[in-house]
Formats: sequence, C-alpha cells, structure tokens
Amino acid sequence: MRTPPKQGRPKRQGMKGMSISSGDKRPTKQGAGMTAKGVAKYRRQNPGSKLQTAVTGKVKPGSKDAKRRKSFCARSAGQMKQFPKAAKNPNSRLRQARRRWKC
Repeated sequence: MRTPPKQGRPKRQGMKGMSISSGDKRPTKQGAGMTAKGVAKYRRQNPGSKLQTAVTGKVKPGSKDAKRRKSFCARSAGQMKQFPKAAKNPNSRLRQARRRWKC
C-alpha cells in the first residue's frame, strides 16, 4: 500500500524560467541582478520569499538598506574568493552586480 504524499509547502521553483530576454534579469552590461519585474515573478512562484531588488541609491548609515548592502557585499566578497575566474573578469555577473550594489 502506498503512503499518501506529504502535505505542506509547495516545492520552490528557484530561478527556473527567469531570463534576460523576458525582462526578469538585467544584462551584464546594465549591472546584472534582477529587475523589479523579475523579483515580483520570483515572489509569485515562491510564496513566503523575502527577495528584494538591489540597494543602489544613497542610504543613511545604519539604516535597513545600509545593512542589506553591507551583508550583500560581505557575501559576494566570499564569492569572489570562491570563484577567482569571475573575480578577475571585470565583465562577470558577479563583478557587475557588486558594482551595481556599490561594494
């Protein structure tokens, strides 16, 4: 006898179906990262997600946005260490996203 499937949260989709041509992600030349449209689509596909767009403007020191920026810059600095090939290439998505976030 088969056991019934577990009830609970639906499986997350991740970045499946996100593309530059559909306007969900920025091309590398425009700073990489996701657009507001892409973030909205991701949040529809993944209920409960807290994904937000990049912090690109001026922020007050100690504000929520400043803390998000500091956290992203720290995480992406770790990615720079983990992926030296991308770290050396000024046109990589990693480097472009760091530039957009003003890291």
